[in-house]
Amino acid sequence: MDVGVARTFLEIVKTGSFVGAAADLGLTQTAVSARVRGLEAQLGRPLFVRNKAGARLTPAGEQFLRFATTMVQVWDRAQQAVALPPGRHTVVTIGAELSLWSPLLRHWLIWMRRECPDIAVSTSIDASDRLLDRVQDGSLDIAVLYAAPRLPGVVAELLFEEKLVLVRTAPVDRPLAADDHVRIDWGPDFAAGYQAAFPDQPNAVVSIDYGPLALDYILATGGSGYFREGFIQSHIEQGRLARVPDSPEFSYSAYAVHSATADAGVIERARRGLHAAAAA
Repeated sequence: MDVGVARTFLEIVKTGSFVGAAADLGLTQTAVSARVRGLEAQLGRPLFVRNKAGARLTPAGEQFLRFATTMVQVWDRAQQAVALPPGRHTVVTIGAELSLWSPLLRHWLIWMRRECPDIAVSTSIDASDRLLDRVQDGSLDIAVLYAAPRLPGVVAELLFEEKLVLVRTAPVDRPLAADDHVRIDWGPDFAAGYQAAFPDQPNAVVSIDYGPLALDYILATGGSGYFREGFIQSHIEQGRLARVPDSPEFSYSAYAVHSATADAGVIERARRGLHAAAAA
């Protein structure tokens, strides 16, 4: 069976529709339907029930799901193992959210080069939900994320604890209007905490979902916003930003996430590097 067909099956399960799977895979809906028909013919059972709401698995599809996941995982691992460069006996794949890449993953890469020269490394940057999907389907060993997922078969280990703090541009004697506050998307936990702390705060005129971009904007125009404490500390020391006194703080911790069935030896060595990078 073509592994591409298994990937198509899994993409339909993930998106809940043939249309969504076709869009994500860059295929036509006709091509996706043809792949599923061929797979169903090989298995002798229908795998999906299609309706206006999308597609749901039949009992046979539920049974095939775990086998399709394993097939894709094994194939991905086989490709990585065959393509190993000389002197490396295995490969570790790791992904992170964009705002976690520097400096944490930069320190980790340097640590791996020094301490684990026998391990090849493959890295990627993506959104947290896609990184989690890849951990679950076995194409990614470790994802470094903010907020610990609560999913079966997934292990989340705390790397470091950080706080989100409210800062404003200097000088502090310059009054700021409500419109000067920039709302930064730090995820649903922060959004809920912020709403509880500021129930009467009007909707922000400017909302940004990437912290470094929000910081550049505030420094250029003046304003306030919540940022990771370590990220903006140098700007506070330089007098460009100031903490807003008596403002609430919010926890924003980073986690290393991996499958409970991942290679324990590889995971352990990569974990030690992540903890060393977090300490740095």
